[in-house]
Amino acid sequence: MKRLLLAAFFGLFFVVSHYGQEFQFKADDIDIDYKKYTLKNGLTLLVYEDHKAPIAAVNVWYHVGSKNEKPGKSGFAHLFEHLMFNGSENYNTDYFQALESIGGTDLNGTTNTDRTNYFQNVPVSALDQVLFLESDRMGHLLGAIDQAKLDEQRGVVQNEKRQGENQPYGMQWDYLTKAM
Repeated sequence: MKRLLLAAFFGLFFVVSHYGQEFQFKADDIDIDYKKYTLKNGLTLLVYEDHKAPIAAVNVWYHVGSKNEKPGKSGFAHLFEHLMFNGSENYNTDYFQALESIGGTDLNGTTNTDRTNYFQNVPVSALDQVLFLESDRMGHLLGAIDQAKLDEQRGVVQNEKRQGENQPYGMQWDYLTKAM
């Protein structure tokens, strides 16, 4: 009996591992049914609806990153990412607090060489507020930046850079980019 169970186990293991090795992922097999709109001001809007949960995920991308900085002057894209969380002319307070007060989760921003993005998940009932906040900081940021906010965020960005560089392999992307 034990031999029969052992043989069945190994047979099943062979069949499963054999089929697993033959599986090939093809990007063309993915079909996400989304709608694309181009607004009058040139912004592109992609909308995908999934009604499994009453939340809206908003992700705004700006095609500006560190590649747009002048040689020898770095960190400006990252600095603006931080400044855009500090409010705007029409909503001059911390965006994290505003988003958390309306039920926002998983909210942050990132910057890389090609883009800067901001993302958050909110209840569907708060979608209008999030879109207002995003559009407001997009169009009305400069009037809300003062010297105190600039100094504070400059220090935060410099500290984040130091923390990253002081980690093991923290400079790898700088070295790889220069070598390539």
